[in-house]
Amino acid sequence: MAINLGQYLIKLLEAYDVEHVFGIPGVHTAELYRGLATSPIRHVTPRHEQGAGFMADGYARVTGKPGVCLVITGPGLSNISTAMLQARADSIPMLVIAGVNDPSEHPLGRLHEMPDQFAFGGQVASASWRVTDPVHLPAAFAEAFALFESKRPGPVLIEIPLGSMSSDADFLPAPVRSDRAIAGLPGAPLLDRAASMIAEANNPLLIVGGGARLARDGVLDMADRIGAPIIPTINARSCFAKDDPRVIPATPSIREVRAFIDAADLVLAVGTELGPTDFDMYDTGAMIQPRSLIRIDIDPELARRPPEANMFLAGDASTVLSELADRIPDRARTVDAGQVAEITQRAHAALPDAYKTHVGVLETIRDTLPDAVIVGDSTQLIYAGNMFFAPGDQGGWFNSSVGYGTLGYGLPAAIGAKLARPNQPVIVLIGDGGIQFTLGELGGLRDEATPLIIIVWNNSGYGEIKTFMIDNQVKPDGVDLTPPDFSLLARAYGIDYCRLEESELSARFSTVLEDANRAASGMLVEISAA
Repeated sequence: MAINLGQYLIKLLEAYDVEHVFGIPGVHTAELYRGLATSPIRHVTPRHEQGAGFMADGYARVTGKPGVCLVITGPGLSNISTAMLQARADSIPMLVIAGVNDPSEHPLGRLHEMPDQFAFGGQVASASWRVTDPVHLPAAFAEAFALFESKRPGPVLIEIPLGSMSSDADFLPAPVRSDRAIAGLPGAPLLDRAASMIAEANNPLLIVGGGARLARDGVLDMADRIGAPIIPTINARSCFAKDDPRVIPATPSIREVRAFIDAADLVLAVGTELGPTDFDMYDTGAMIQPRSLIRIDIDPELARRPPEANMFLAGDASTVLSELADRIPDRARTVDAGQVAEITQRAHAALPDAYKTHVGVLETIRDTLPDAVIVGDSTQLIYAGNMFFAPGDQGGWFNSSVGYGTLGYGLPAAIGAKLARPNQPVIVLIGDGGIQFTLGELGGLRDEATPLIIIVWNNSGYGEIKTFMIDNQVKPDGVDLTPPDFSLLARAYGIDYCRLEESELSARFSTVLEDANRAASGMLVEISAA
């Protein structure tokens, strides 16, 4: 049977083991959907293309596979651009396939027309291709997935002109997955010198970022081999057990943690940009500058960015750590668990009282449902957890506030996470302001029958911003909001509902979480924190 390019594209997605695609169909992408009806790929329909991108983001963080989106020409791409920028900031693999009006014609005021859609997408995506000839589509897929697997991942755009979607693809070879992705590895002399530096250090320290999420075993082996405590960035916290005696689950922006970094005679930083959202959260302009720094990262471009490293090892974190371990004798020097516990206690003591309370809320969630995937928006509970929280390694922990920092991320990202892990609890932490960015995705939640525990921290506004204004002698304006009646919203979408006062959390919260986890339709838990 004859197939066109749109149908061939679906077969290519199948060849690359894609199980879900997220998108809103339109007349400009109908040909891309022609092959979906007979495909095992599950299509998920959000209520906004931005939601599609966030769903794909959450799915990718949980599976490690790229989230795939189909969007229409013009507003489809511009609507999803915020989600693409979030993925780019946090190095999340995302494939966005967009239609585009025939680029060979001059602007004519057509439906969904953009002045230069490809240029717009190129500013947002980590890489982009326009496929005008069917023969080029397999190569575009191969390059995209090679980027996901062997370079710093991010959002990739493949743009297909409307006239090309229905082009004959019968002459193309059967769709197959390309295995061209091979991450580079530093040369042996460089690895030898790095191993010598690490072996000679008397007081080494490991800083581990989100780029090392798949290298946990190598990180723990290195920590034990050289006796180095571990400081994970926010995106790496869920790599480690909640009570691991080698790990300090606190941001390096806390003075006591920064002092601990300064005292190290060698820092081995793995899979982290060493960016200010972790290392200068208060925007003081003072970043860490270890006395001796070795960096391991898949992105060689980071070698040109501060802080300056004594040595930069470009490559996959697991592979480079393994190569180093083979060169470093095991000194059988254990991490000083007492010292780690002391720094951890000091970091917690340095938190503002409100943050200590909020961390306690997070710890109740973790201890009640230890296998829960916790997905966060930009909200007060998350800000506290970014400062100090050990989520454990049985579920997961990620949020939008450490990268691009958009509001409205949490709910759709949690839907993507639940689709990836249907048998685990998925909890979204979101404020009454953030959820109003994305209320429509409650409809997508019901469509997909993906029960979530939605915890809405309701302080009737943008509480963190209001506090910042007050602390900086700015009269608060624009930060007080009228929230909806969340009980009616839950009822409208067929979701169970419970309301708690903040003062009730110590007595009732754990029981409510257990009830929510048993609710077949999920539960929206409103916490009145105003």
